[in-house]
Order: sequence, then structure tokens, then C-alpha cells
Amino acid sequence: MRKTRIANLGIICLFLIACTSPPRSYHKALVESPYDVIIVPGIPYQDQDWGSNVMKARVLWSFYLYSNRIALNVIYSGGAVYTPYVEGKVMALHAIALGIPTEHVFSETKAKHSTENLVYSIRLARELGFKNIAVATDPLQSNTLKLFAWDYALPVAFIPIIYDSLNKLKLDSSVNIDPATAFQNDFIPLPQRENFIKRFMGTLGFGIK
Repeated sequence: MRKTRIANLGIICLFLIACTSPPRSYHKALVESPYDVIIVPGIPYQDQDWGSNVMKARVLWSFYLYSNRIALNVIYSGGAVYTPYVEGKVMALHAIALGIPTEHVFSETKAKHSTENLVYSIRLARELGFKNIAVATDPLQSNTLKLFAWDYALPVAFIPIIYDSLNKLKLDSSVNIDPATAFQNDFIPLPQRENFIKRFMGTLGFGIK
């Protein structure tokens, strides 16, 4: 029964990815803005040269949404998963360096998978008193997490990155941070903590407590 459900969700996921355009999702999400908080899922951080990678795009998108009053606060989510840096903390450091006030920046630091980014951040948002919640990330992850949220009736909207808007953002994104506060000394990479099967099940949300 559960395997059939997962297979069916996989088919629906492919359909959503194929049919849901980022601009369409973005304009749909704007109807309910401003959001009390947006959730930004993490991605492994290598060093201070964040270049043009996915982490940079996600943080810049959150800055864009905050600057345009589409979001009033931001939760950056992710633990130290594949590198010793806690993703939720290192993204928050970049966001503050870009100009989002510290009092509007929060970190969720336990998530190991994108489904956990979503669930644990929703829990944190509720603890902080936020009600109107959205997820802000790249289009592919937005569509896959949208499916998970739909399956579990999670009350969140999705605001996928519109790359044209990012390209028009007049901002010096070459910020420098001191990532030392995001470094986890007793770090063990996830593949050494969990085997492939357990990691795969975690991506499906089965590790969520």
C-alpha cells in the first residue's frame, strides 16, 4: 500500500515539474503575501567562495523577497550534513551580510534532508508565532517539496526562484563572512552516519520525528 502510494506520488511529482512554471507559481504565491516567514532549505557549504552556486541563489532570492516586503522574516534550514558547516547558520550569516536585519533572520539546524528542512522549519515558525508561511527555493526543489507538502497537508505556499529577477537585482553579492560560528567540531559526514537505504528513506520524509 505504502509502496504504491510512493510510486503514484512519483508520477504526480514528474507531472508537477513538467507543468508548473516558476513565474506562474510565483504570481500565485504573491496573492497571499506578505508572508510572516519564508523557509530557505540548505545546501552544503564548502568555503567562503560561494560563487554562483545554488546556496548563493537561494540566499539572494530570500533577500529579494525580504527587500520587496513579500517576506517579513526568513528561516534558513539545515544541519552539518556533508561538510562541517551548519547550513542554516552559514546561510544566515550571508543573509545578514547582505543586509537582512539580524532580528528577522532565524536558523533551523537539525535537518538532514529537504523534507526535514520543510517540517522542522514549519515547527520552528509556529514556535516563533508565524502563521503565514512560504518556502523559497529553486524551481526543482520547490516542485518536489510541494508534492510532499500536499501529501501531508502542510500549510505552506511556494515561491520558486525567478532567475530573471535575480539577474536584475542591483547588489554586491561578493560578501565576506566568518563561517567559524557555523563550524561543527565533532562533525561526521552523513554517509558515515547512515547507509544509502536510510538516506534515501530520509529524503522521502521517513526519518522525521
